[in-house]
Amino acid sequence: MDEKYDPKEIESRWQKKWEEWDLFRVEDDPARPKYYLLEMFPYPSGQIHMGHVRNYTIGDVVARYKRMRGFNVLHPMGWDAFGMPAENAAIANKTHPAKWTEANIDAMRAQLKRMGFSYDWNRELATCRPDYYRWEQWLFLKMYQNGMAYRKESFVNWCQDCQTVLANEQVEAGLCWRCGQQVRQKQLWQWFFKISDFAQDLLSYCDKLPGWPEKVITMQKNWIGKSVGAQINFAVEAHDEVIPVFTTRQDTVFGATFMCLAPEHPMVTKLSKGCAREKEVLQFVERIALQDRSARTVENYEKEGVFIGAHCLNPLSGRRIPIYTANFALMEYGTGAVMAVPAHDQRDFDFARQYGLDIVVVVKPDDSDLDGATMTEAYVGEGRMINSGQFDGMGNREALEEIASYLEKNNHGKRAVSFRLRDWGISRQRYWGAPIPMIHCEDCGIVPVPEEDLPVVLPEEVEMLAGGKSPLPELDDFVNVTCPQCGRKNARRETDTMDTFVESSWYFERYCSPQCNTSMFDREAVDYWMPVDQYIGGVEHAILHLLYSRYYTRVLHDQGLVKFKEPFTNLLTQGMVCKETVMCPEHGYLLPQEVDSRKENRVCSKCGKPVTVGRVEKMSKSKKNVIDPNILIDKYGADTTRFFCLFAAPPERDLEWSEQGVEGGYRFLNRIWRLAAGLMDEIKDVQAFQGHPDSLDDTIRPLFQKIHQTIYKVTRDIENRFHFNTAISAVMELFNTISGIAMQRDNSSHLAVMHLAIESLALLLAPIAPHFAEELWAALGHKSSVLLYPWPQYREDALEKDEVLIVIQVNGKLRSRFQVATGTDEETIKEMALSDERIQKFIDGQRVKKVIALKNKLVNIVV
Repeated sequence: MDEKYDPKEIESRWQKKWEEWDLFRVEDDPARPKYYLLEMFPYPSGQIHMGHVRNYTIGDVVARYKRMRGFNVLHPMGWDAFGMPAENAAIANKTHPAKWTEANIDAMRAQLKRMGFSYDWNRELATCRPDYYRWEQWLFLKMYQNGMAYRKESFVNWCQDCQTVLANEQVEAGLCWRCGQQVRQKQLWQWFFKISDFAQDLLSYCDKLPGWPEKVITMQKNWIGKSVGAQINFAVEAHDEVIPVFTTRQDTVFGATFMCLAPEHPMVTKLSKGCAREKEVLQFVERIALQDRSARTVENYEKEGVFIGAHCLNPLSGRRIPIYTANFALMEYGTGAVMAVPAHDQRDFDFARQYGLDIVVVVKPDDSDLDGATMTEAYVGEGRMINSGQFDGMGNREALEEIASYLEKNNHGKRAVSFRLRDWGISRQRYWGAPIPMIHCEDCGIVPVPEEDLPVVLPEEVEMLAGGKSPLPELDDFVNVTCPQCGRKNARRETDTMDTFVESSWYFERYCSPQCNTSMFDREAVDYWMPVDQYIGGVEHAILHLLYSRYYTRVLHDQGLVKFKEPFTNLLTQGMVCKETVMCPEHGYLLPQEVDSRKENRVCSKCGKPVTVGRVEKMSKSKKNVIDPNILIDKYGADTTRFFCLFAAPPERDLEWSEQGVEGGYRFLNRIWRLAAGLMDEIKDVQAFQGHPDSLDDTIRPLFQKIHQTIYKVTRDIENRFHFNTAISAVMELFNTISGIAMQRDNSSHLAVMHLAIESLALLLAPIAPHFAEELWAALGHKSSVLLYPWPQYREDALEKDEVLIVIQVNGKLRSRFQVATGTDEETIKEMALSDERIQKFIDGQRVKKVIALKNKLVNIVV
């Protein structure tokens, strides 16, 4: 073993050995317990960042640990390769998305291998390859046949510059998240998946995911958004139309004094056509179309609307009420129509006051009266019904049921359940995505591509168009096809591509048998490996990716392809990697290497001006508070980089970058190295101690006990909590104990225990700093990888300490403490506590009512 720790040489050498040995290849083995560990796969940007490093390091520790515990571990890696980022980057760099993506995959694969991650690269997949997306095209056809995939015209968030539809989450302050341009509402024909059919099941199973963080479960439930209430039908005056409204407050229907329709509601233009306000209504609709229409943003808008020139009738009160179109009404909630009750809803109240609309109180508190004319805010509490006909005097909670029954009995509505969750729009008007396998024929309508013609391959010999517009509609060879149903020659292929969330909604199943070419996956392999035992990724994916994956798995279940409904048994959402921002008054945000820290006050290395140090926040390219992992690996090695990511914070907490923390980890590994190197010649040929601790002398026995206490602590921290930081702390304590032992070099028991100590360090560090551990392990004389050796077991008899500290309380307050031999009986401990001098002062002649003893912990004396 060399005297000097050289991570660059060591890590390169061991990575080559692992590859030669094919160490990380895994095969299905029903005779062994399986463990499927998966981190969310990355978009191939070409450069891994510290967020990737932390995420994948956490996963790799668990994968290696579980393998050493005897599990057959599946730990794959692949690439979420389709989508707008690759397309936009390719356009900016004047290349093709396919070339850009494949080059980035090669670069990132090499970077991940440098980190020593234990991926089975034989299972690598990329979602942009036809052998992958052909199977989601196949499932699309099955979903279409079963009515789970359909096409309809709908309003969408449209970015003109990117020429595509955006999800609400991709619209930020009315602007496109990618290009920063104005987003507008546009009506387009879109393909949808009927996720709403599974809304209740998705919601119910939220309570059957004990291995998920509570905050993620709450986010899922809120996104699904179940509401129980009633549908009430309002007939439109002078029109043969009815406006259905969903409400959870049918008890307030007698107080409905106006109706609000979402600007996108088809009745807005229909009912305003030809009336005096038609132009004003259309201008309002057009203006609102340019606003962010997500629910979270609309809540913050000033409430505004326009009377559309029509009225409807309140079916219970008979009142003739005006119909408005308002910016706070959303098509994505309920029916897109709001029964406005200003006396009992603050938003409606504000709107009514602004536009001079009537406010009618229908629920009053038991101890006071309310007057709509003088109210300063809506009353939203419980109370008694008034101004509500036959329901007057009834408690409003009771009235909810009674009015629902009345609606059904008189054909004015019905009990109803509404979900916030809307069907999943999967159409994207972009090139770089999986083609939707459908054909448009003038005679036959929409016709599925025959299964034998799959995959519909995305043509790669294309020229990218300026502004991001998809070239697919312009490619005659792609678009013009023969109708497979009637033979018509001028049928047209669908040119929309699928939302990239489709690819990421089943990749975990494909990993089970990525070379399978006869179906989406081998069912026996999926039956063995799935569901994923531990899924790891950022909390930013807590809603859509996880929800769509859960839905897609249910589709596979309904098709009889899988036996389970939930794809992920346990979920860990790791915290972000954060660093302070640094800004120069002339050059703006600066990269760490652009800051000169040698002077007392930091300055910009470009201009020499003092810099402003900002707050600590998530690392991002835009604010340049990023650390290149390659620089860290070059300087300190992969093991030190991993060590820092694990030690600086528990995985679920944000990790604050610290150069001192990285250097501290590097120093610690060097200290172990020097210690081991100094001992190796004397201990490498000695058998590790396997005897009973009683046979050891008082000098070396504490080390033997510390070894087993450390094994116990590290095992518990990794197995139960993923608290790698405290596991590493325990290893540090063990190292300190080793360093402090006055080992007798001519004593065989001392050498055997020291061999065991260094061997235990290697085994405990194997998941954390694998290259370092391999080198220690080999120096001890082992010929195979440390990863193939079982995780160390602790001895119960070695966990016992010779003495324990007992604290003494009087009436629950700490008053004294004393040391006692381990195993001292309870009565003796009580007597020792009562005779303690300090305790005698606190008792001071008072009658002792009770003495409570907790073994090896405390005594509480009640007086």
